[in-house]
Amino acid sequence: MNTSETEKAVKAWHEKGRIVVKLNSGRTVDFAVSANSRLAAGTPAQLNKIEISPYGLHWPELDEDLSTAGILAGRFGAKRAGSGRKNGTHVRLYLSVSPECREKVVRFARKKKVGLSQAAEELIVGA
Repeated sequence: MNTSETEKAVKAWHEKGRIVVKLNSGRTVDFAVSANSRLAAGTPAQLNKIEISPYGLHWPELDEDLSTAGILAGRFGAKRAGSGRKNGTHVRLYLSVSPECREKVVRFARKKKVGLSQAAEELIVGA
C-alpha cells in the first residue's frame, strides 16, 4: 500500500503552538509551529486559516504550503534562502516498529543503497 496515496489531510487547526492534522485514516499528527519560520511569524488567526488540498495544507495569509507526505516524513519546510526558495528542515522522528518491519526497512535500504531514514520515508510515504 502506498501511504502517500491513501493518507490525506481532512482537517487541520492551530492549537497551543502546534499545527494538528487529522488524516483520512483516522490518525492525527501534529508539529510545532516553531519548526517553520513562516508559520512561526503568523498570528493565531492566520495560523488557523488553513486550506486543505489533495496534496496538503496551505496558509494563504502566510504564503506557505506543506504537503501531507512531507509532514508525515518530518519535513516542515520554510527556512528561507536569499533566493526565496524553500529549504527543507528536518525534525528527528522516532518510530517504534517490530523487528520484522525494521528488517524490511534494512533490506529495502540495502537494495536501494540509501540510508535507513530515506528508506523508511520511501516505504511510508512513497517518496
